Amino acid sequence: MKKVLVTGGAGFIGNHLCRFLLEKGYYVVCLDNFFTGRRENVRSLLWDPRFKIISHDITSSLIPIKEQIGSVDEIYNLACPASPVHYQFDPIETIQANTIGVINVLEFARLNGATVLQASTSETYGDPLEHPQKESYRGNVNAIGPRACYDEGKRVAETLFFDYHRKYGLPIRVARIFNTYGPNMYKNDGRVVSNFIMQALNNVPITIYGNGNQTRSFCYVEDLIDGLYRLMNSNYVGPVNLGNPGEFTMLELAKKVIDFTNSKSEFVHKELPIDDPLQRKPDISLAKSVLNWEPKINLDEGLKKTIMYFSYLPK
Repeated sequence: MKKVLVTGGAGFIGNHLCRFLLEKGYYVVCLDNFFTGRRENVRSLLWDPRFKIISHDITSSLIPIKEQIGSVDEIYNLACPASPVHYQFDPIETIQANTIGVINVLEFARLNGATVLQASTSETYGDPLEHPQKESYRGNVNAIGPRACYDEGKRVAETLFFDYHRKYGLPIRVARIFNTYGPNMYKNDGRVVSNFIMQALNNVPITIYGNGNQTRSFCYVEDLIDGLYRLMNSNYVGPVNLGNPGEFTMLELAKKVIDFTNSKSEFVHKELPIDDPLQRKPDISLAKSVLNWEPKINLDEGLKKTIMYFSYLPK
């Protein structure tokens, strides 16, 4: 039985990954500092003897807690706040997670001889001048802007992964994750899907930043987890884009949410945040080729499932 360490395992994507790996028959160690992760996300997994949860911050070395973790075969590094509200709350801590924290994860992978996957991001492309974005595109990122703690942090994390791969022969995988949504998102995390759904369910004005014509591509979480698993179990190092190439404007997304919730909400426009990308769409040709992967769940289906989840949460 393989043992897998999932850092950030109690977060939105992490808890889905932990559940998926348990279903595949793995022994799973979930490590989280619970800044954005929530214990209730993984509470239903605690009955499983193959699941273990450890409270720890990756900015502190993992080696002193090796006795609790034990030896691992694979590591998925998801430990980093992923929404602007959270990663801008303490930008220095975000940078630390993507530098000091990543080094600690890589050193622990070296100690164990483990394959390690970095959950990178489409934010490495910044406000892209190439559309759609291929992995070969080097990005258009403002290194001193308010989003840089995350954008540049993830770029540095990729650099560290490839330097460890070149210097030590460490087996690595790098996934560039595009906008992901689904059950267990936080209702107040500041991401556009959760924002729109909660505003619509409460019949309050839906906040549109800018003119609403900026675009995003939304991948349902189950599809993303399948992509991460395929990448880990491939021979491809990466980086590889994982996202849904269906492209929608913010106005189109908002109208869908209103229709699916039968909401009485109207739109209110606010100023576009600094460095907010105007377009974002993955070219997934590489994922199709090397992973035989592409999303299966379209936006309408995924939104309905996500709205159902949010509709049962306390208002």
